[in-house]
Amino acid sequence: MTRTSGEIKHGRAGLSGLYVILDPSVCPDRPLLDVVQVAASAGATLFQYRNKTASMKEAYAEALALRTVAQELGVLFIVNDRCDLALAVDADGVHLGQGDLPLHLARQVMGPDKLIGVSTHNPEQVRTATEGGPDYLGFGPIFKPGSKSDHDPVVGIEGLKAIRPLTPLPIFAIGGITLDQVEAVIRAGANGVAVISAILKASDIRETVSAFVARISSSIVPTS
Repeated sequence: MTRTSGEIKHGRAGLSGLYVILDPSVCPDRPLLDVVQVAASAGATLFQYRNKTASMKEAYAEALALRTVAQELGVLFIVNDRCDLALAVDADGVHLGQGDLPLHLARQVMGPDKLIGVSTHNPEQVRTATEGGPDYLGFGPIFKPGSKSDHDPVVGIEGLKAIRPLTPLPIFAIGGITLDQVEAVIRAGANGVAVISAILKASDIRETVSAFVARISSSIVPTS
């Protein structure tokens, strides 16, 4: 079985901690390549490229550059929504929304070696996604997102606690999560947090990423 360098280094075991989502619309003046380099040096190991408005040609050029840097830095690089784009840049995997290609078809397209994540927003979606066998789940929004207005209903900490027993898969909580909320989110059952605005809009990305990574690590309850 062939794995990319990122998968060899991290694999399924790397699916925890801070998940940085790279969306150029959130902070257009901040180069995403710089974000990856600084965030990776500060301890982030998982990144997702999300661009809902670019043409395929534009997205390919941007994603390829980000993929190249991520590979050099030894961090995982996931593409949002688009299996074709993920394969075109040899990303480590793809992240699917509820309206994207069905999981079983995405697995046929991506092959057995690539990572696949699925966004979920309620217990039924968590159960259904888990049955399909992805590598991890995104769940939320936990709080009101700062990066999008057309979001699903906010589920809160209690919603996260309620779905934790429904799946053995790694869960990344997403949606309006700030540094002050990390401990509560991790202790509610998340394996990590997916963050957009809190990182991309931070005045000091290195300091903010370091703080997130440290707070997540200190909040994880040891398993007996």
